[in-house]
Amino acid sequence: MSKVILQSQSCQSLADWLCYIEQSHPIHQIELGLTRVLDVAQRANLQQLPGKVILIGGTNGKGTTARVLEQLLAAQGFSVGVYSSPHLLKFNERLRIDGADLPDTDWLDAFAFIEQLRGDIALTYFEFTTLVAFRILQQQQPDFCLIEVGLGGRLDATNIVAPDVSVITTIGLDHQDWLGNDRESIATEKAGIFRAGKPAVIGELQPPLSLLQHAKKLNCQLMLAQQDYSYIEQATQWQWQSKHYQFSELPLPAMPIQNVASALAVLEQLNLLPDSAQLSAVLSGLSLPGRMQWLQQQPAIVLDVAHNPQSAAYLATQLVKLKPKFSRVSALVGMLKDKDIQQTLLPLTPLFDQWHLVTLGGARGASAQQLADKLTNHTGTLQLHDDVLQAFKQISLKLQPDELLVVFGSFFTVSAVLAGQQEAK
Repeated sequence: MSKVILQSQSCQSLADWLCYIEQSHPIHQIELGLTRVLDVAQRANLQQLPGKVILIGGTNGKGTTARVLEQLLAAQGFSVGVYSSPHLLKFNERLRIDGADLPDTDWLDAFAFIEQLRGDIALTYFEFTTLVAFRILQQQQPDFCLIEVGLGGRLDATNIVAPDVSVITTIGLDHQDWLGNDRESIATEKAGIFRAGKPAVIGELQPPLSLLQHAKKLNCQLMLAQQDYSYIEQATQWQWQSKHYQFSELPLPAMPIQNVASALAVLEQLNLLPDSAQLSAVLSGLSLPGRMQWLQQQPAIVLDVAHNPQSAAYLATQLVKLKPKFSRVSALVGMLKDKDIQQTLLPLTPLFDQWHLVTLGGARGASAQQLADKLTNHTGTLQLHDDVLQAFKQISLKLQPDELLVVFGSFFTVSAVLAGQQEAK
């Protein structure tokens, strides 16, 4: 059967529009640059977002930083829009207004608007969907727009906006084909989201010199982790302080404290730090799907989208705490072949008693055998699988009440499990 080629005039649903732009420019094909997206945006002034704009870049921690900011601003009565990517289950997750994913109807109108607006300018999948999200944000007029950078920073489609505060969460080795082979080169790309004379928060604990030099060159109002603000984590609580403020005896959140600390630095720049009661209440309920997400207990299943060395190192720190509580800890991991598979798996090798390696489909998916070839010096048994969901079902049936299964390696791996669970309900 031949594949149906959609035309924009025939798009009646959100699925139609996503298929249409995917056919025009496949989602895995990346073309960095601001010329195309800015040309289209300027036709409707889409680069001018409403309210205060916070642009969030970095290798890891963008989503959690945005979630902390979203919750703390909402607790103070502000309307907040959050644009992020990728999604886990539904495309609608890419834009939240006041904590709710946007319904299909809002997306449909915006897709049609951008299609007409672009004329004969070809846009990538991410450029198109970013402009669609910006159109909706303009219509919704939230007090704050939290914009998560897609790839890098300098040439990412989101970088057409004028942020009131820019944030760099962490700098790690990822997307080297596009951003460079070392942290200095990658930092240069990510520093492209800084603006002259504007606040810039750097949450990276060991910032590359290129990042600091660029901030200094632009005369940014810099807040640097462990220098202009700091945090101390203890067994059951933590504290945060800057040159002017301090919070003590804070509850430990279910996400990296480094990102929470950076979010507080952003709020200080905006003169919007919450009071202690608001902060503690928000931290106690913080969570983000796919980030140390407990799918169930007894037997325990945790989902995490860790997919590069830096995020895997954080996952390892969490598993060190969890491992003594379980009789056996197993891994179900599927990864993309353009990731640093060996270095991602390395910090986790001593923590799993059993490894289940699974093939991810698509042009970028790594095979289970490719994962096995990169998994060196591992402990425990090894088993290869062809499909994420089928592997998850097989493993789940054999899990004992005192065991833990950790699913990680890619958004695709975690989303496959979540989708399967949703269908089973």
